[in-house]
Amino acid sequence: MTLRFQILRLLAQEDLNFLLTNRIPRRLVTQFMGWFSRIQQPLVRNLSIGLWRFFSDLDLSESKNQHFRCIHDCFVRELKEGARPIDGDAEILVSPCDAIVGACGTIAGTTLYQVKGFPYTLADLFCEPALIDAHRNGRYVTLRLTSSMYHRFHAPHDCRVDQVIYISGDTWNVNPIALRRVEKLFCKNERALLRTKLTASGHAITLVPVAAVLVASIRLHFIDVVFGLKHQGPNVIACDALFRKGDEMGWFQHGSTILVFAPDSFSLHEDVREGVTIRVGQPLMRLP
Repeated sequence: MTLRFQILRLLAQEDLNFLLTNRIPRRLVTQFMGWFSRIQQPLVRNLSIGLWRFFSDLDLSESKNQHFRCIHDCFVRELKEGARPIDGDAEILVSPCDAIVGACGTIAGTTLYQVKGFPYTLADLFCEPALIDAHRNGRYVTLRLTSSMYHRFHAPHDCRVDQVIYISGDTWNVNPIALRRVEKLFCKNERALLRTKLTASGHAITLVPVAAVLVASIRLHFIDVVFGLKHQGPNVIACDALFRKGDEMGWFQHGSTILVFAPDSFSLHEDVREGVTIRVGQPLMRLP
């Protein structure tokens, strides 16, 4: 049994994992990580990426660049051209990110789940009556990005974003261990609500990037603001950003979660179920 395996097995113990990633000064540690990740010093960079590889399955073979100034550059790396083929079927809504599928399915009125036995409501998450009505009894998918995954997210279909609501909040870890212990976790963390309409059909799609410990920073290409712990919210920002299916929309500074909401006339793709790994451009839902 290797040392790496023994350490990873120890860290996988739920009580210890929850203690190390949540019972800490979360905001302070997250702000420190934001500063540390931008240190442009070769030794710091190499040691940091080496530790990252040790504790995860980090694979940089698809990265557009193989040399990084700092660990932040590695976090937000771009991929080689063609690394994520986009499903071109007009009746398919694709995944906006690489992720592990978490809770998903049909919203019961306005109630849905972060994990089994831990419900929350659209009102808790959105704080916006129009969005609640748009997704009542609708479909949802929870997409969890791990630390080693590609961290940029893309348009799930040809669409227009006409409003962003930034909501400041906490930085709880969003891994399954925390989701089984912290009620309404997504509703407590920092998040941005991207109100989106499909350009051809007008269907309402809402994307909710949720920040987490070490990663309370969300960058959107179409708004000249880096949302982070120092940016107070809620803040409603009107915009008019047009995207083609697969266009890059923004990124996380590390890894976190994106919640995808669609109307009740949509259906989950048959390959989408809890625990499955999905990549940018692969089928997520079917349009009516």
